[in-house]
Order: sequence, then structure tokens, then C-alpha cells
Amino acid sequence: MVEILEKEYLNPTVVRMKVKAPLVARNCEPGQFVIVRAEEGGERIPLTIADFDRQAGTVSIIFQIVGVGTRSLERKEVGGNLASFAGPLGKKTETEGLKKVCIVAGGVGSAIALPVAKKLYQQGCNVTTVAGFRNKDLVILEKEFRTYSQKFILMSDDGSVGEKGLVTDALEKEILAGEKFDRVIAIGPLVMMKFVSLLTKKYEVPTVVSMNPVMIDGTGMCGGCRLVVGGKTVFACVEGPEFDGHQVDFDLAMQKGMAYRSFEQKALEEDCNLFKKEAE
Repeated sequence: MVEILEKEYLNPTVVRMKVKAPLVARNCEPGQFVIVRAEEGGERIPLTIADFDRQAGTVSIIFQIVGVGTRSLERKEVGGNLASFAGPLGKKTETEGLKKVCIVAGGVGSAIALPVAKKLYQQGCNVTTVAGFRNKDLVILEKEFRTYSQKFILMSDDGSVGEKGLVTDALEKEILAGEKFDRVIAIGPLVMMKFVSLLTKKYEVPTVVSMNPVMIDGTGMCGGCRLVVGGKTVFACVEGPEFDGHQVDFDLAMQKGMAYRSFEQKALEEDCNLFKKEAE
């Protein structure tokens, strides 16, 4: 059992939790993830480590309420416990030797990008962050990104905050202005990472993306996290979650990501109806 120390809503559908998990905090690095269960017998949810404090033995996770598993997790309160919190899993983000990096974060993917930006900044790397959201009400972690970026560019689809446009617009503007990035690190929706990778391939800028396919065990045994990278099948949970964006088959990944959409929606509706009846 893992105790919940803090809980905060970053926007109406995104929650940050801090838990007491000293063994995970002792060994984790940016880019790695944990598999969480809110209840015994509950859904196993892979969540990237958003922050950690080795001395205090704490780990923070950030999740969006999108299905039954995350809805169950959201119902947990401070002082309560999570059934399990397994990790760290996956490979850490490679940051050594990088001098100038552009981090491109989309939506809740910002939660994954933040610890990477923090580590790069603390290592003396010049960090430019481009963060994109649909509108001002969905913006998260702006203050934190400004702290760990020499340059922060906020984009919104509707222009209600920051600059109106896509993250690719801002990234291309930086490249055309003469910025020479050692690497672009893109984290967010698959379609966003696809078009960031297409853009950086055009300008020959090395690019890493963070993939989050369906995962069950986090050890490569279930095979649910299979991706095609460079024409070869890989397992995101043990060989990733980060891969060369110019080699990822995004179309196949998006096709697989839609496979369970109707099932997930039905399960969420049933859970919401059940919870409503219990509340009555």
C-alpha cells in the first residue's frame, strides 16, 4: 500500500498526486514510469513519473481522467492508499552531453516533459520549451516550465492564451530563426509527435518521442505495448518509452490506440452510472 500525501487538480480533468514511495524515489530518473493500481484487482495504469524527491522518499504522478482506471484513481483522497505503485520501469531519458534542446509538449504530455526539462536545465543545457494546449482552461505546469526553460513558448489552438497556432508552427519558427538544437524531445498526442517528427526530419534535427501504448505488466511479457520502429517490432515498456521519432510508425500506433476506444467509453459510462447510484 502506498500513502497519498498530496492531491491537486491542475485543471478540471488533470490531477497531480504525491505519494510516499521511497524505493521508487531512490532509483527513478526522468522518462521512466510506474504502474499504478488504485484498488486491489483494479486496472493497471502506466503513468510517467512527473517528479520525485529522493531525500523525502516521494514521487509525483500526473494523470488525466479518461477511463475507469483513472476515474477510480481520481476518487482517492489525501491520507488514503493506492493498492500498488510498481517501478521505476522503462529506460531513462538520455540527457548527457546535450547543450541545446527544444522540448515540445502537448496537453497532458507536459507532465512527462517537465522532469526532462528540469534535469536538462540543472545540467546546464539551454532549454527551449514549446507547450501547446487546446485553450487557456487546459494549460498546466506553465510556472514550472518557465522555471526550467531559458525560453518558454505557449501555444493554443484557439488563441485564448499565448500564441495562436500549433506547436509545429512555433518549432519551425525557431529553426528558421537560426536555432541549432542538438535534439528535439516531443511528448504529447501521437498525431502531434508525428508532425513534429516530420518537421524535424525535413530540417535534419535529431528527435526523440515518448510512446505510451497499451501496457499491462510493464516487463515486455504481455506484448500489448508493441510498436514498429525502423521497420522492427519493439516493446515500449522495456525498450522505451522513448524512441527515434524519425523511425516510429505513427500511423500503426494510432490505429492500435483506437482499437479499444468504444470498449473504454462503454466501461466509463457504466462506471459513472454505478458511482452515481452508490452516491444516491
